[in-house]
Amino acid sequence: MEENQAPQVPAHVPLMTQERFAELSGLTVDTVYGHIRRGYIPAVKVGKYRMINLALLHTQCLQAEEWA
Repeated sequence: MEENQAPQVPAHVPLMTQERFAELSGLTVDTVYGHIRRGYIPAVKVGKYRMINLALLHTQCLQAEEWA
């Protein structure tokens, strides 16, 4: 049997609202929303809020070919 190859997730995953991410990144909230819908920015729904998963975004950026 193969072992589960799921990535290890820390107990506390840093999350940020779309509005705060837009403010810090200099993007509009509409642009951030569009990037989330297209899958460019990883997000998870928490209750009625869609939160950006900063840990996964950080990992994706480090693994991207453009950063090598």
